[in-house]
Amino acid sequence: MSDPRTIAGFTVLARIGEGARSELFAVHDPKSRQVWALKHVQKKDDKDQRFIEQCEREYAIGSKLDHPTLRGMQKLIKHRKMFKVEGVSLLMEFVDADSLDKRLPRTYADAARVFLHVGEALEHMHGKGFVHADLKPTNILITDAGDVKVIDLGQACPVGTVKKRIQGTPGYMAPEQARRESIDERTDIFNFGATMYWVLVRDVIPTMMPPSQGDDSLLQKVDADEVPPAQPPHEVNPRIPESLSKLVIDCVAFEAADRPASMAAVMDRLRLAAAETAAQRAQS
Repeated sequence: MSDPRTIAGFTVLARIGEGARSELFAVHDPKSRQVWALKHVQKKDDKDQRFIEQCEREYAIGSKLDHPTLRGMQKLIKHRKMFKVEGVSLLMEFVDADSLDKRLPRTYADAARVFLHVGEALEHMHGKGFVHADLKPTNILITDAGDVKVIDLGQACPVGTVKKRIQGTPGYMAPEQARRESIDERTDIFNFGATMYWVLVRDVIPTMMPPSQGDDSLLQKVDADEVPPAQPPHEVNPRIPESLSKLVIDCVAFEAADRPASMAAVMDRLRLAAAETAAQRAQS
């Protein structure tokens, strides 16, 4: 099927992505002549209603945030037929960039800079009472100029939410997400640590996996002893600063209580690690 020429009065320029029941387009506003990103969700049957609601929640949360490292939200457009909502379009800031997995930092100092920007965005979210809940390399964009953007608030939720379904990405998902327990700031800290781990060593950490068939009834309580610990990054590569490596491992502690208490605490340690990394680079 070919892409639509227009959506809600916006001219479709290109398809730039897709997700669960959603399509992402670059669109042009003929009135303002501005280019936007537009996420379009079309309801095809009753099962798609949750994707409509997810997009509505994404806008409800995103519109309350205001940080340069978070993709901006412009407005939510509801498509109605006979007074029933048959779809929604979420108009967002357009970012011409590659995801972090495709544009990896060239040095550990550059990696630390990216992590600092991402951490500041998460700290802003937490200050507003929300968690991202799905941070991973593909949800971080890097522009040609090196600017950083955190995207995709589709799984974002208020602090303390207990979700009915297992939501997250294997390899980055915190144990409490797989166990359908309360999600809070330390869930994001785990996702953040798992993302840093992948960037530093190009591998995912050992994590508890949800049922492969998506059947929540098969979910078992898994103890920390059943999940092998992640190898510290500096043991994988001795060039990785030990302070940065230790922070990563602390962030991905199996039990939430063993992780840093807040994103602010993570940022304090990350700034020190970044300074150490810069000093080591200057001496080399």
